[in-house]
Parts: sequence; structure tokens; C-alpha cells
Amino acid sequence: MGKRYFCDYCDRSFQDNLHNRKKHLNGVQHLRAKKAWYDLFRDAAAVLLEEQSKKPCRKFLQTGQCDFGFNCRFSHMTEEDLEKLNAQVQEERRSKEEGAEVPAGTVEDWLEKRAKRLSFAQSNSSLTEKTLVFQYPPGWPPIQDLPPSLQAPPPGGWPVLPNLQWG
Repeated sequence: MGKRYFCDYCDRSFQDNLHNRKKHLNGVQHLRAKKAWYDLFRDAAAVLLEEQSKKPCRKFLQTGQCDFGFNCRFSHMTEEDLEKLNAQVQEERRSKEEGAEVPAGTVEDWLEKRAKRLSFAQSNSSLTEKTLVFQYPPGWPPIQDLPPSLQAPPPGGWPVLPNLQWG
């Protein structure tokens, strides 16, 4: 049968050879599906700018549906949607401005905080050893049915075998 190529964007597979893959990757369906996927992760400012530059879709405004869907070159956003998107963009800008006021920490500050945390953890180690009890999440199968990778470690920890080589 040979190898098969599965396209995550289009959710389909086909025989994997140079001709088929090149034909698929340059196809209109694949390019549209890929664009739709990456459009999901665009920031609100880019979406707002693009939607404001488009004219409203008459068919979508009249019937609430458009035969072209995501491929329509006109905007399917109402004035209310554009206002909400604009408010979201403004909120993101405000949060970025507020975040810019916080001075960036230096490596030395981080090392000092880390040293304090470690010294605090060592001073309270007797308390934390008693409170750490391994528990399985609720709804898991019985312990004897679990694979070894999901079973709790033994009380003394896993034994370290001498001369053990990985790989």
C-alpha cells in the first residue's frame, strides 16, 4: 500500500509521493484550510484592522447567512461585534502599557529570591516531608491495573542501579 500523508489542516490523507504532496500543498482547499487555521490565532488588533477595511456583506446582513462563509471578501461582523472587538483591542493595549511600567528583574535579583526560597524550604523540610503523601486522582482504575509508569514510587524512592546505561 505504501506510505500515506495526513494533512492536519484539511483532515484528509493521500498516498505520499512528491507529485501528490506538491499538488495538495498548492491546492486551493489546502491553502484556505491553512489560512483559516492560522486566522484563529491572530491578535484582535489585526482582525479589527482587516474587518474595518472590508465592506459589510449584504447577503449576511439580510439573511444572516452567506454562501461564501469564511471565504467571503466582505465583512460578516455587525457594528456591535466591531465595537466589542475594538474594546478588546483597547483593553489589550492598556494591559500592555501597565505591564511595561513594571521594571524587569535582573539575574542577581532572581538568584537572591531563589536562595531565599531554597533556604526556607530546607528549614521547613521536616514539615514538608510529613505533608507530602502521594494520592491517585479520583476516578482512576485500581492500582494493580495501572501501568508501571503511573504507579506510585516506592517509599524510599526508585533504586539506582550501578552500571546502568541508557540507550
